[in-house]
Amino acid sequence: MKLKLFILISIFTLFFAGCAKDVSQYNKPAAFWYGKMVDAVANASLEKADGYFSSLQSEHIGSPLLEEATIIMAQAHMEVGEYLLAEHFLDEYIRRFAGADEREFASYLKMRAKFMALPNPRRDQTLIHDALKEGVAYKKKYPHSNYMPAIDTMLVKLYLARANLNKTISLLYERLDKPVAQEYYAGKEPEAWINWEEIEPPSTAWYRAMYEGDGTSSWYAPILPDSRSVISQDSEGNVKETRDPRTMKKTN
Repeated sequence: MKLKLFILISIFTLFFAGCAKDVSQYNKPAAFWYGKMVDAVANASLEKADGYFSSLQSEHIGSPLLEEATIIMAQAHMEVGEYLLAEHFLDEYIRRFAGADEREFASYLKMRAKFMALPNPRRDQTLIHDALKEGVAYKKKYPHSNYMPAIDTMLVKLYLARANLNKTISLLYERLDKPVAQEYYAGKEPEAWINWEEIEPPSTAWYRAMYEGDGTSSWYAPILPDSRSVISQDSEGNVKETRDPRTMKKTN
């Protein structure tokens, strides 16, 4: 009985001590939250840093430290590959704090975040489109920017990625014997300036290639038997359509 009472008292003591600690973490000076945030970023504890930033922003909405804190959080999230969060902080920075010069730099970082968020350009048409749109808008708004060489490099890679993706989709529809869709993607923004003989296609890691193929054929094509695949039959069991299982083209 005494042991149970001791355990209960210990639990309540720890609970209220924790509550007291939480209660004390409010109504602090802006410099306190800023220092906590910087320390958390330095220790790669971005979840804690986000919390300290929220406290700084909530308790000191007009603090001059917020401007620098916002750009620090944007760059910290970009550094660890959290590009959507980086974009969020950059949007907030551009909207609330950035002057002309700062807006140019922040817009460049935002474009870079969109570009870096594309580890596999075969998977996300929308992200490629959005990144290209962002880059083109940047060139129009800041034609003499010091960051233009980096922007141009990213745009060239994005144009190549989009053209390669359209080419891959076109080949897929060709294998599926869908001529209308195949022709549509074959002629969709083909980027006539690209000489494909000089372009090395994006490589696929072996562990993804096992499931995705190389973009031109199915990974399992070499192991399929040389036989026809029945796609449909009529009500009497007669074959209406067959396709080669390796290419999915009609064979009848």
